[in-house]
Amino acid sequence: MKALRNYIDKIKPNFEKGGKFHYLHSTFDAFETFLFVPKTVTKKGSHIRDAIDLKRTMFMVVVALIPTLLFGIWNVGYQHHLSIGATADVFSNFIYGLWWVLPIIVVSYVVGLGTEFVFAQLRGHEVNEGFLVSGMLIPLIVPVTTPLWMVAVATIFAVIIGKEVFGGTGMNIMNPALIARAFLFFAYPSKMSGDKVWIADKADAYSGATPLGNLMTATDKVELPSVADAFFGFIPGSVGETSTFAILIGAAILLYTGIASWRVMFSVFAGGYALGWLFNTVGVNVYMNDVPAYYHLILGGFAFGAVFMATDPVTAAQTNTGKYIYGFLIGVMAVLIRVLNPAYPEGMMLAILLLNVFAPLIDHFVVQANIKRRLRRAKQIVA
Repeated sequence: MKALRNYIDKIKPNFEKGGKFHYLHSTFDAFETFLFVPKTVTKKGSHIRDAIDLKRTMFMVVVALIPTLLFGIWNVGYQHHLSIGATADVFSNFIYGLWWVLPIIVVSYVVGLGTEFVFAQLRGHEVNEGFLVSGMLIPLIVPVTTPLWMVAVATIFAVIIGKEVFGGTGMNIMNPALIARAFLFFAYPSKMSGDKVWIADKADAYSGATPLGNLMTATDKVELPSVADAFFGFIPGSVGETSTFAILIGAAILLYTGIASWRVMFSVFAGGYALGWLFNTVGVNVYMNDVPAYYHLILGGFAFGAVFMATDPVTAAQTNTGKYIYGFLIGVMAVLIRVLNPAYPEGMMLAILLLNVFAPLIDHFVVQANIKRRLRRAKQIVA
């Protein structure tokens, strides 16, 4: 690493102001700061200094996504071979899944980072680090059968409309990866309906409905996957959403490293379970009668959204009390949309995007309530 550091220091003047390649300063800076912690220091004002910067934070989220990614790749192959009645070993399942998932990852990163680099060069700004995570999230929340050109268009839309128009990383009001999924959902609904099993080249005789898709169309009692299959992920779904177990491994990494907020995670699960329990009590349709409250937490994208999407520090509530409210409402809205909207069996995406918009308002009311409480306390002391 020392040799690489020396080489970078040697060529760095070429990319500084007045250098031969000064117009590529943003690109060079992006690669340098990705490899090494910047040597720059603050000159004025009060600042919090830490051993980890934004790039290292984003990288840690990617590390937390690896268990989900690896299992999701294997599950793509497993569901395919299951649909055609074939038996395959772990390696064969993984290789088949990798054949479908890897191109989506490559397109997501190449197109997304390319768009980021273009904007950075045009503006003369540093390259934003946020896409290190978004570039991995997008392949995990789209069907493996999504055409690559659709992934590219959705990624460009997410970077430009979801981030750059607001000023880049740290300024966006909604999660960019979910913006990409929402774009695909509304622009190409036949590819993102959420009711069909997302299996590559499944057999024609295979019915191919996801558990949530079955619940959407059920008029009588529906057979749900076992708790073990739903929890460990041996069910159809998008690459990253099926295995709650793998997702919880990622959650443990995020919580141990202090990257994500446990208040948001806990509140999302609590909100989803609370409304699910209430619906079980009311029981006016098949969904309410046959789906135990805890099933909502392990089916579809609920767990994935709670751990990796709702906890986005940029778009989530910032106050501690606000995080409880924000997370609880996401869980409630996700289950509410699932049960009461028959046209859309998966409610997590819309729930998070809606609460992203209202997160600043939640913080505003929390802060105002705190101010009023302190003023009343001050008046009592004076009196």
